Amino acid sequence: MKDKKTIVVSAVNLNTGGTLTILRNCLEYLSTLANTGNYRIVAIVFDKNLALYPGIEYIETQWPKKRWTNRLWYEYVTMKKISKQLSPIYLWFSLHDVTPNIVAEKRAVYCHCAFPFYRFTYKEVMFAPKIMMFALMLKYVYKFNIKKNNHIVVQQEWFKEGISNMFNLNKQDIIVAPPKVSNIAIDKQGSSNAPYTFLFASSPDSHKNFELIGEACKLVEEQVGVNRFRVVLTMRGDENKYAKWIYGKYGDIKSIDFAGFMTRDKLYENYSLADCLVFPSKVETCGLPIAEFAQTNKSMLLADLPYAHETASGCKQAAFFNPHNAKELASQMEKLIKGEDDFLQAVPEVKFTGDTAQSWEELFKLLLAE
Repeated sequence: MKDKKTIVVSAVNLNTGGTLTILRNCLEYLSTLANTGNYRIVAIVFDKNLALYPGIEYIETQWPKKRWTNRLWYEYVTMKKISKQLSPIYLWFSLHDVTPNIVAEKRAVYCHCAFPFYRFTYKEVMFAPKIMMFALMLKYVYKFNIKKNNHIVVQQEWFKEGISNMFNLNKQDIIVAPPKVSNIAIDKQGSSNAPYTFLFASSPDSHKNFELIGEACKLVEEQVGVNRFRVVLTMRGDENKYAKWIYGKYGDIKSIDFAGFMTRDKLYENYSLADCLVFPSKVETCGLPIAEFAQTNKSMLLADLPYAHETASGCKQAAFFNPHNAKELASQMEKLIKGEDDFLQAVPEVKFTGDTAQSWEELFKLLLAE
């Protein structure tokens, strides 16, 4: 062990969804580093079986996930003890927003939650008070210890600008690492006789703005009828309070298909069958479905927000709408249904400033540089 440099990845809070994918991709690459014989890799995780790769040592714990007080104690007290036990540590990389109290030669944190930049509405607080409290707390959790990092990793340029301004950080210390997007195989196409199909792929959280689509569908049905289009939503309507409210208010709209959660294969099949992606979410780190759907080269209607502009960078057929204006979205939907797509435009390529990493290999070259 004396000749090996120790890399520790802390990710006790990552066990579902896109963040779990980040952990898996990270450890998959670090497994190749471990196999070189030059590095000792230690991962602190919720459950090693969720991201099990050869050559990696695991420390498992579910206790921090039970409540925020546990999480903070583990980050700021327990992890310092662990870092001393594993000493000397060359790089400690926290994969989930929090900068822990640890002892290491180099430190880095991956910040991927955009809630500190969002103001929740009263309605959203009523539907998801825990998310709102988490968002309020996260701003201060981000701030604590953040300047002790050698590097801060974010997914987009807009996030880099936002976090550097919010916490007065040196932009040279922030690395932009866009998330890896899986290749989409387009092996199915919708029938030419089928209704024009819109798709919104998202979890049923209150900030996702499903109600805007519901209101827009009402307006479009009045103009073109109910048989000329359909909107597929990846929610059933019974998942949580917000989903039940959405279904209670818009469940009788004939053009809306409450399709429910989709596996990756099922979602990719729907990407193939859909004519257009609609993405009205009011806050995202990047909006991964936009990047995935962009591979189809089909139309996209997106919230006029920085994350959407950046994720759709380089796309040829996109239009943006005010995420608070159902009439504007309805007008765009109606035009596409009628075959009028001249309002769609190419999205300018994003201009990165400073260090960027397009892969985990590129990222760790930056993090491990002498």
